[in-house]
Amino acid sequence: MRSKRLKKYLNQIIRGDCVDVMKKMPAGSIDMIFADPPYNLQLKNDLWRPNKTKVAAVNDQWDKFKSFQDYDQFTDAWLRECKRILRPTGTFWVIGSYHNIFRVGQILQNLGFWILNDIIWVKRNPMPNFRGVRFTNAHETLIWAKRDDKSKKYTFNYRLMKTLNNNKQMRSDWSFPICNGGERLKDRKGNKLHTTQKPKPLLERIILASTNKDDVVLDPFAGTGTTGAAAKEYHRNYILIEQSQKYIPYIRKRLNKVQPTNNFNSKIKELKKAA
Repeated sequence: MRSKRLKKYLNQIIRGDCVDVMKKMPAGSIDMIFADPPYNLQLKNDLWRPNKTKVAAVNDQWDKFKSFQDYDQFTDAWLRECKRILRPTGTFWVIGSYHNIFRVGQILQNLGFWILNDIIWVKRNPMPNFRGVRFTNAHETLIWAKRDDKSKKYTFNYRLMKTLNNNKQMRSDWSFPICNGGERLKDRKGNKLHTTQKPKPLLERIILASTNKDDVVLDPFAGTGTTGAAAKEYHRNYILIEQSQKYIPYIRKRLNKVQPTNNFNSKIKELKKAA
């Protein structure tokens, strides 16, 4: 049974600092956490294409930290709360780029999480390196972990993942395009709403792999609400925490349009074709 203290959070979008919000949640109550934290990209200059147009890079205030030490303290704080509220049978996902994922991974291990896999999201349509001074960044890394090394009965829907992969064991390299087209949320001026919106198929696979119907999925950095949209569609409960008021009306509007699927097998066939 779900804790009465947790029920008030279910299927809600909560504005606030994720650490402050999670501190109020009961320990051992969340089935799965997906985190897409700030990457700390450390961008110092504007990026320009060869045709002299400016690249809409990640220059948001929420991605800026004074130092690596400052970023590490931030990371330690939110990871500690994630570990506290995760059920013994729950699992934790975090995504990042080369700028931050190694720092996050070290802190995660220091806190006692036990890594199950690192997943490489290979971007089918990555942004090119316009200056031609390094390789194109064509992937991001996900870490999938359980709460500690003693946790045994965590959820992994192995057979379903095999079905989605033409009846072969699913590998740890996943190919999806970056979020674009009609899926990309836009603001009132027609600009992309969020600089790091993740593609829904990526979250669908994560949720289908590591949760079951009616499980509770938490996203401490909700952004555009992709985690909530995928969770709702597949009959999972969601808890979305977002610090910026800017995104919340768009998340709410997006979630109101989502209808939980009534034909799971048909939906799985769709996902299999799209993979």
